Amino acid sequence: TLFRSAGASYFVVGRDPAGMKGSHQAAAHPDDDLYDGDHGRYVLQNSPGIGSMKMLSFVKVMYDITDNVMKVPDDSRLDDFISISGSKMRLLARNGAVPCSATDIPTDLVEANCVPSGFMIPKGWDIVVDYYKNIDSPRWIPWSRPVVDPGASSRTEGSGKFGTGGFQLKHKDYESFWHDIPLHPSSGEDMVVNFITEIPLHMTAKMEVQKALPGNPISQDSNSDGSPRYYTYGTPFFNYGYIPQTWEDPALKDSLGNGGDNDPLDVMEIGSYRLEMGSITPCRVLGHLELIDEGEMDNKVLCIALSDPDASRIHNVGDLERAKPGTVDRLKDWLKRYKTSDGKPENALASEEVTSAKEAMELIGETHARWKNLCGKGTGYTSGDHGFWLDAAGCKGR
Repeated sequence: TLFRSAGASYFVVGRDPAGMKGSHQAAAHPDDDLYDGDHGRYVLQNSPGIGSMKMLSFVKVMYDITDNVMKVPDDSRLDDFISISGSKMRLLARNGAVPCSATDIPTDLVEANCVPSGFMIPKGWDIVVDYYKNIDSPRWIPWSRPVVDPGASSRTEGSGKFGTGGFQLKHKDYESFWHDIPLHPSSGEDMVVNFITEIPLHMTAKMEVQKALPGNPISQDSNSDGSPRYYTYGTPFFNYGYIPQTWEDPALKDSLGNGGDNDPLDVMEIGSYRLEMGSITPCRVLGHLELIDEGEMDNKVLCIALSDPDASRIHNVGDLERAKPGTVDRLKDWLKRYKTSDGKPENALASEEVTSAKEAMELIGETHARWKNLCGKGTGYTSGDHGFWLDAAGCKGR
C-alpha cells in the first residue's frame, strides 16, 4: 500500500514471501523448499489493498562463465552457469573474497574464496565486504534496530550509547536497582509489589539488570558473539521486568527437579500503556506461570500496574480474561516460542494453568527470603561463589 500510494504501479516480488517449506513426504524433492519465482507473487497478489498494482515475479539469474554476465540460465548449457545466491554472496563477503582469475573461474567460489568478474562492480563489492566483515562491530546499526532514545524514567540516568553493550542505566535515588528498592510500595494493598521495568512495551532490545556490576545497572544483554541481543519473535505486547529484593535460588528446586535461574523474579505487566525503562511501578499481582527454560525454573509473575485504566476491574486471572480475552494464551505462546526464531527449541511450562494471586505471593515471599539469605540477612546459608555485586546499602553494604 505504501509503494502504491507513492505512485508505483508494479512491485518485483522475491520467492521468500510464500514461506512454503519442504516436506519429507514429498515424492520428487523431499525436504526441498517449494520456492518458485511465482510463489511470492501468488501470495502478495491476494493481499488486500493491492488494487491495480502489478506483482512481477522475481526471476533467478546465474553467472555465465562464457561472457562474465549475470543472466537467466540457458537450459541447453547449464554447465556454463554458476549460482551465486544471496546466502553465498554474504558468506563470500564475510570471508573477504577477492576477484577470481579472469581466465580460470572455479565452480566452487566459496572454496576458492573469490568472486568472478562481472558479478558486481569492484567498488560496490568492496563496500559489501566491508559491511559483512564488520557487521558485529558498533560501526553498523542494522535498519531494524534504530538508534533511539530508550524511553527511560526521569529518575534514571543513562551513560553510553543505547543499542550498544556500553549503555548503562542507573537510578538517581537508589544505589542499586536490585537491592535498594523495596519489595513493596510504602503503602497499598497486600497483593501489590514494586515492578522495575527493564523492557518497555513494544521494545525488542533485551535489557536486564546486571547482577555482577556495581550498582546493578540496567543494560542490554549480549549474544554469545558479544553483539547486543534483541527479541526476534515479534515485539513484546507487555512491559517486562522484575521484582526487586528477590532471587530465584538455583538451590531451590521445583517438583520436577529444576533449580531457579539465578535471577531476580521476572514480571510480565499486562497493562495497556508503555512503562518507562527503569521506572518503579506499584503492580497488582494476578498469578504466575512457571517456565522451564533450558532446564532452569524461570517463573513469570503476571501483574497489572495500579496506574492502568483497567486496574480497578482486574484483580485476578479470571478478571484479566474477562477484560482482555486471550491474553493468557498469548503470554503462554510467547514464553514457549520466543526463542524459536533464534533457532532454539520451544520452552515448556510446568503447568498450562496460571496460579492464583495467593500462590504467586507465596512464590514472591520465598524468593525474597532467598534474597535475604544472599545478603546475609536471612536464616539460611548461601555460598559466596555467585559473582554478584552485593555491596549496596540494602544488601551487604553500609
